[in-house]
Parts: sequence; C-alpha cells; structure tokens
Amino acid sequence: MIKKGIILAGGKGTRMSPLTKAVNKQLLPIYDKPLIFYPLSILMLAKIKDILIVVNKGQLEQYKKILPDGKNLGIKINFIEQLRPRGLPDAFVLGEKFIGKSNVALILGDNFFYGQNLTSKLLNNVKLNRGAKIVLHKVQKPELYGVAKINKNNRILTIKEKPKKFLSDLAITGLYFFDNKVVEFSKKLKPSKRGEVEIVDLLNIYKSKKQLSADLIGRGGAWLDTGSIEDYYKTSSFVSAIENRQGFKIACIEEIALNNKWIKKKEIKNSIRFYGLCEYSNYLKKLI
Repeated sequence: MIKKGIILAGGKGTRMSPLTKAVNKQLLPIYDKPLIFYPLSILMLAKIKDILIVVNKGQLEQYKKILPDGKNLGIKINFIEQLRPRGLPDAFVLGEKFIGKSNVALILGDNFFYGQNLTSKLLNNVKLNRGAKIVLHKVQKPELYGVAKINKNNRILTIKEKPKKFLSDLAITGLYFFDNKVVEFSKKLKPSKRGEVEIVDLLNIYKSKKQLSADLIGRGGAWLDTGSIEDYYKTSSFVSAIENRQGFKIACIEEIALNNKWIKKKEIKNSIRFYGLCEYSNYLKKLI
C-alpha cells in the first residue's frame, strides 16, 4: 500500500522562459489556481496524506505562502530543496529519509490529469505492494514523449524515450507508483549524456525483474503536460471550459479534503479568510 507521495516541482522551466525567470512554473496559474494544486489534488484523491514537495533552491518561501504545511487540508506537507535539476529519479535520493521503509508515488509538478474514473484508478494503483506501475495515455505524436509498448496483460514490453520509429502511441505520463526498492535502484543510476539520471533507466531496472506494469487513462480521461506555453494555455482553457460548464472546480484541494473527511467546515472557513474575496472563496462558501 502506498501512503506517501512526492511532487517534483523543481526544474528550470526553460520552455516557458522568460515567465519562469522570476516565478517557478508550478506557481503560475492554470485558470484560477496555481499549477501545483493539480498534482497535489491527484495525490489527495489517491488518499495519500504524507507529501514531500521537491522545489528549486531559493523558491521555498514562495511555496510556503500558498501551501504552508498541509494542516489546513488535514495532510502533512514537507519541502526539500534541489540544488540543481538532476533528473526525476533524484527525487527518490533526495527523499530517502522521507520515504523511509514505505512505498511511494511520484507525480511531476507540471502534469494535469482529469477523468471520470480517475479516483477509482488512483485508489487501485496505491494498493501496489511490490514492483512499479506507470500510467500511460494515448497521444497523437508519440515521438515527443517517452513511450511504452505493452502486452494484453498491461505488462511493459519496451520503453523508449522519444522514439524516431513508431513503437507505440502510449505516452508515459508523469505519474508513477513504486515499491521501497526505488531508493536503492535510483542511487545506482549513472547520469546520461544530458548529465541527469533518467526515469527510463529506473523503469528498465524494474522491467528487467518483470516487475513493471501499466495502467491506462481511458478515452474519457485527459492527461496534459504543461511544459510549453502552448500546452500550458490549452490546459488553462480546458479547466475553464469544464468548470464554467459544469459548475464544479477541478483540483479544489479543500473540497477533496472535506470529502475525504480529513477536515471540517471550520477549516474551510479559515481557507476562505486566507484566500480573501475571490471566485475560489465563493466556491468554498457553497461547500459549507
């Protein structure tokens, strides 16, 4: 069972420069909420209450203004600074003390997930006891992503980073579930030509042990990577369209905490005071 989660919110965000020269990408807004709320909401929907957020050196205070410690959400949030981007598996090395003897989920801070059956999928994936599981989503341009080829039992046959020849149209999203061996395996990785340790190398260790499986976001679901300006605005438009049409908010972290019975109406009232006069507060008022 997975009870701990890491959000990797470091990185330079160069594809969104000059916006990201002053502010970390994960603190920029996707429609009416900071981007960081979206991956955080995914871990909360998976009933993960113990969370570590990896941030760039010097940006800790910015995060603490919006997410102090998680008490307002009935969860526990810790932060750790990354001196420089060293690749995704570095999160497990940095978070070794946090992980301890537990299994762990990792979500990238700029990933957006949405879907009707998403919560049930997440709750199923956190039942993982051994091995690793990745979440895949069909894409039109697989050559832009790390992709995976699977068999009919959802076992991974091949993984390739940005394949030049068509291998599969299933992209590896930024949501991963690992057993406790992930720390040991991550420490053994050698940096690639880019000077970073690669998630594909880590996944291949699990694959070689026949311990790597996949879950697919079905047709009713969406996965968007907000790494580029274009994708960033597409995601914002998507959230705006759904929220305005259906009247509920995506990634309202207080609502998830209330539904999970982690907080009571008192905490919602405190959040309304904290956010001040805004649409988000108006939505919270409707909840109570």
